[in-house]
Amino acid sequence: MIRDLKHLALTTLLCATALAATAQEAQLRLATAFPENTAWSQEIIKWSERVNAQGKGLVKINFVGGPRAVPTFEIGNAVKSGVVDIALSPGAFYTNVFPEADTLKMAQIPIAEQRKNGAVDYINKVWNEKGNMQYLARMVEGYPFHIFLTKKPEKLDFTGQKIRVSPAIRPALQALNGNPINVPPGEIYTALERNVIDGYGWSIGGVFDLNLAAMTKYRIDPGFYDADVSIVMNLDKWKSFSPQQRDFIQKMAMEVEANSGYWRKEGEDEKRKQNSSGIQSVTFSPAETSKYLDKVYEAGWTDLIKQSPVHGPKLRALLSAAK
Repeated sequence: MIRDLKHLALTTLLCATALAATAQEAQLRLATAFPENTAWSQEIIKWSERVNAQGKGLVKINFVGGPRAVPTFEIGNAVKSGVVDIALSPGAFYTNVFPEADTLKMAQIPIAEQRKNGAVDYINKVWNEKGNMQYLARMVEGYPFHIFLTKKPEKLDFTGQKIRVSPAIRPALQALNGNPINVPPGEIYTALERNVIDGYGWSIGGVFDLNLAAMTKYRIDPGFYDADVSIVMNLDKWKSFSPQQRDFIQKMAMEVEANSGYWRKEGEDEKRKQNSSGIQSVTFSPAETSKYLDKVYEAGWTDLIKQSPVHGPKLRALLSAAK
């Protein structure tokens, strides 16, 4: 009888300990703004698996999916409201939450320098206050945007042409006199196939992931801006974490950021693959190219500062290359 009581007490204690451990393990719902087959989404899925393996009993990430679970342009509201706890997205996809989200694409200094000069601290000040988000890390760096076309351009002017854009490059396309068309990533192929658009703006990678190579004939070089694919987290969830949990998830996010340079090489590999597939590079004179780049950066900053007269100039000073 005594033995049975001791066994029961031990079993109860073990169960209670297990339940306590489970209760302490933070559960996070993760979504990605990109189709699940893209390289970025695949990488964040692998990252979540590493988090779960190394953070067992501390943090667990449950991947809920890509745009089929959370529409691309609702990703920001989903994080802000806590529908999802953590997300992979460029800021351009959540400018409907706050306009400053579109800033990071125009950074001309590395993320490592941004952490040293106070840029990331200021980013988190804005993201906290206006988006109820904690900015954790930048996954992609050195991954420019390009204009991809179905017909060869004779000049850096797109008057009369309908070009698919995300909010990230809308000001740039408008500065080049094009007609910007907002189409989610998963619908670009159909828009090209039906001649709804004459081309699209996209980062150097993703053309094959989205099956766009067969519909694409030309790419304008060099690219501009920089894909700011980053990990953001609901601020309330972040605050609910213990110091140990915050340190752990930030450490894991920084591992992703430390590998951000990988995408620069991957972008060059992607460019060679595009060239081999028949997508032709189109370049212009150094003078025209310089004018083109100045125009698209000025358009981006002018648009942001118009929408954010307080934060825009400060972010520009922190993110622009010294002259």
